[in-house]
Amino acid sequence: MKSDQLLPLTLISLAFLSRPRPGCTQHIPEESCSVQILVPGLKGDTGEKGEKGAPGRPGRVGPSGEKGEIGDKGPKGSMGRHGKLGPIGSKGEKGDGGDMGPPGPNGEPGIPCECGQIRKAIGEMDIQVSQLTTELKFIKNVVAGVRETDNKIYLLVKEEKKYTDAQLYCQGRGGKLCMPKDDTTNALIASYINQSVLIRVFIGINDLEKEGHYVYSDRSPMQTFNKWCDGEPNNAYDEENCVEMVASGCWNDVSCHITMYFICEFDKENV
Repeated sequence: MKSDQLLPLTLISLAFLSRPRPGCTQHIPEESCSVQILVPGLKGDTGEKGEKGAPGRPGRVGPSGEKGEIGDKGPKGSMGRHGKLGPIGSKGEKGDGGDMGPPGPNGEPGIPCECGQIRKAIGEMDIQVSQLTTELKFIKNVVAGVRETDNKIYLLVKEEKKYTDAQLYCQGRGGKLCMPKDDTTNALIASYINQSVLIRVFIGINDLEKEGHYVYSDRSPMQTFNKWCDGEPNNAYDEENCVEMVASGCWNDVSCHITMYFICEFDKENV
């Protein structure tokens, strides 16, 4: 028993001694009253060590240490993967002509001939070629139903197709959906639509890759020329990413999933 526990026990014993026991009067000698005095026992043996208690709560986070010195620059990493190819750029301007080369050697003398008869035959052939060219143009314009400029041939396809299917149709025949890039071409296609008694056709303009960023069917970006109808393009219902030309010659953005006639464009040098 600890020493601090002895004092209360001693005080209790003294208090007990000072009180008369029941049945003992003041006239009876104190010897005849039995009194029990509590005395602390001997200190016991040390007990076994108890089990390890549960971990205490984590202490507060200590202050941040001082900032270390900047390490040496690491070695250069390996080259990353190549990015996607960008869109095809616009056609560059024609370069300056080169210097005139030296004259070539004189050719061998020609064989004497009756040039008058040959000139006459050549002249007659030129007339026939001119007549055939005129007739061929008439056949292409009226019978085959095509239109042409100095460099292009345009063919109206009277098969209703979706925009992407129309584009594949033209590509499969060596051309593209027509691309009106100036007033002359646009007026030619508008006249073609009217003479065919149609209201509208697909043309090769879209913003499928990026909304509002219109490109031609050859992926070249639109420059300054356009013929949008009033209030167009408006991307109605957030799904109008392809372009049609109406009979008046102006353009309107429409859904790529509807079907209509279309006009293909071919380079004359490839036909």
